[in-house]
Amino acid sequence: MKKRFLLLIFTVSAFCLSSKAQDTIKTTGDAPLVISGSVDTYFKTDFSGHANIPTSFANENSSISIGMIDLALKKSVGKASFVGELSFGPRGQQQSIPNADPGSVNVVTPIGENTYAGSGVGYSSYHIQNLYVSYNITDQFNLTAGYMSTFIGYEVISPASNFNYSTSYLFTNGPFQNAGFKATYTFSPAVSLMAGIFNDYWNVYQSAGKVNTFGAQLTVTPVKNWTAYLNVVTGSSYGTEFDLTTAYQITTAFKLGLNAATFSATNGVTGGFSGVALYPQVAVSKAVTLGLRGEYFMTKSGTFFDAGPAPGESVTGITFTANIKAGPLTFIPEIRFDNSSKSDLFTDGGGAFTTSASQFLLAAVYAF
Repeated sequence: MKKRFLLLIFTVSAFCLSSKAQDTIKTTGDAPLVISGSVDTYFKTDFSGHANIPTSFANENSSISIGMIDLALKKSVGKASFVGELSFGPRGQQQSIPNADPGSVNVVTPIGENTYAGSGVGYSSYHIQNLYVSYNITDQFNLTAGYMSTFIGYEVISPASNFNYSTSYLFTNGPFQNAGFKATYTFSPAVSLMAGIFNDYWNVYQSAGKVNTFGAQLTVTPVKNWTAYLNVVTGSSYGTEFDLTTAYQITTAFKLGLNAATFSATNGVTGGFSGVALYPQVAVSKAVTLGLRGEYFMTKSGTFFDAGPAPGESVTGITFTANIKAGPLTFIPEIRFDNSSKSDLFTDGGGAFTTSASQFLLAAVYAF
């Protein structure tokens, strides 16, 4: 029944595309190709003297390191458009593959092709961030298919689009990308709805054999400068995550963001995680903005293995960050303090388990 329903969706979509194609006013390739992206580098040190906090990216210690060069190509001709985005460097390589194991850690397994000699299976020189095509059937109704950055969560992979340079536990354990087909309908400037079907596992270019994940996003703008996203992604192969992401530009100087999520694993794996993160930011001048991220993250009891505390335990984190802009270049000094409920997540300078960890980093991100 499910396969017949999916086939019906694609058939109707194809009919709509063919019937609307004749209405396209401009079908030439004269529209400009838009190129954008970023380059980032950073220095990071953990006060314990070794890498300690198990969230995504920037896990080196006492090192001047590179993030990635990110290149995005976009083009729209008439009602049709495409996006292709590639990243080169460790920040792109360190995106994970859960493979067929919903309990795998979502932080250290790199993906892609072009394997480095002697570096291990799957360690690639690049990662595809986005590769999809899109078509506007009407001004309100859009269809998109391909490999897309996830709609779940507050933080993203691109350092140019994040305020904090380090990432949250919620980001690390949620999806990075979803491959599939989605439809978005805009009811009004204040309300839109996306619904789609996606591959069985997150963060992979192809499915393991099924297209059995459902995803949806309700976007609501209650008042000017305040937008909320109610998200869900669910499938029998990986699990179900409910997510709330919202941001409110309360004044020209003060912005408040919030991310709350809960995930339950399936397919023979029990447990999951829940968490909430708050993002207040204040602009003290045109060039300088100060902010912090306060996060509480808990791993549910069970067999699910996450990047963070052991099942039944929790961790809190406070990250103080500044964004100092000099044209397209942003300097990001940051200090982070994490504290776990039990002393089995972090280690001190002597290698003994402890309940706390702290780090400092200074990043430079050039966006173009």
